[in-house]
Amino acid sequence: MALGIGGVAVYKHNSSPSQTAQTQSGQTTLVEASLAQAVPAKSAVPVFNPVHAKTENERNTVDVVRAAQDGLVYVSVQSGTKTATAPQKGSGNSGKGQQNGDSQGSGQADPFAGTPFQGMPFGQGGQDGGSSGTPQGPQRGTGSGFFVDAKGDILTNYHVVDGADTITIRVHNHPETYTAKVIGTAPDYDLALIRADGLPKNLIKPIPLGNSDGLEPGLKAIALGAPFDLDFSVTEGIISSNARTIPVGTRDVNQSVIQTDAAINPGNSGGPLLDSSGQVIGINTQILSGGSDQNAGVGFAIPINTAKSLLPRLEAGSKITTPVLGLRYADLSGLDSAALKALNLPSSGALVQEVLPGSPAAKAGLKAGTQKITLQDGTPLTLGGDVILSVNGKLIGQNNSLQSAIFGLNLGDIVKLSIKRGGKVTELSVKLSEFAPPTNS
Repeated sequence: MALGIGGVAVYKHNSSPSQTAQTQSGQTTLVEASLAQAVPAKSAVPVFNPVHAKTENERNTVDVVRAAQDGLVYVSVQSGTKTATAPQKGSGNSGKGQQNGDSQGSGQADPFAGTPFQGMPFGQGGQDGGSSGTPQGPQRGTGSGFFVDAKGDILTNYHVVDGADTITIRVHNHPETYTAKVIGTAPDYDLALIRADGLPKNLIKPIPLGNSDGLEPGLKAIALGAPFDLDFSVTEGIISSNARTIPVGTRDVNQSVIQTDAAINPGNSGGPLLDSSGQVIGINTQILSGGSDQNAGVGFAIPINTAKSLLPRLEAGSKITTPVLGLRYADLSGLDSAALKALNLPSSGALVQEVLPGSPAAKAGLKAGTQKITLQDGTPLTLGGDVILSVNGKLIGQNNSLQSAIFGLNLGDIVKLSIKRGGKVTELSVKLSEFAPPTNS
């Protein structure tokens, strides 16, 4: 008789007494069964059983994908003014504001300096299609999203729909396309909520939102999306790190993200990252590309708890903005230590390079210097301005930039700044108010 155990056939033989014993002088003597007797007959070889062949992990993955795939959304955008290729977060200084809305001046050209990603380019894993160079006519891009509620609201990345003239969506196993519109955005978090017009209720399949707090390296991670326009694709890996911080959003504000080795490529952006229970733990957003604009084994997702905290405001139609001081600065922790010592500057802090008129920083009395120099490594610097040493008692340094310190605060908050001015340390209070920095600052 053959017993199937974990896909391996185990054979049990029912031997007759004559095969295992001999009778001599009225006594029974056990005889060792021969090796030949232990070999099953050819007719007993079992037929392959696919149910037994599947491992518990495989069955779990299949179940998770089956339950979630109808909640995945394929997002297509068209724009007549922008190339559909996702902008690269390269190692050069882009010139657009830096961590948390305030521009970090040319004192630190590499936004990843001092991190494990120094000198390595990021791709946003997001819009596929289009070509490099000057766009000719309408451009097409693709990304992903997923249903978050019974109303048909779809969560995706902001960079997937930013600048789009038209947005269309398609759901799993249905060829029909539906026009969608943007409901709410959070550009600094790289999140957007969209909704499709005329989408039948029976096609709306929300994927349950999980809890991204307490994730541990080694836990399963399943990414759904449309890499390279291959819609409704699945990749699997693990949580590689739950303690990673990288620049996110339109102003490259350093934020906590989930790192995974599940393959994430252009077109995956906005798609869900699932755990083994089939709940969304993150929104796929970026890749560490190594210069090839494709997955190199390191992908990043926005923690779902970040999105959950913003969802009520996104559903209400808000464009969620984060406060800024309204200045340009140089992060001293990224500059040459010998040069800082020679210039009598502290080893860490934010040296104010420019204060924008009408900004919270200007109203509080923060000052920039006027003495322009160039460091030996070619870095331009303006001396003589205030050096911001801490925000609400937290020191400004490599692991806590000025923008990061302001990012988590709210409009209307009073911020206590410790500054060094003319060799003396003093304190200033800044009220965070509505302020839109010029686009070229």
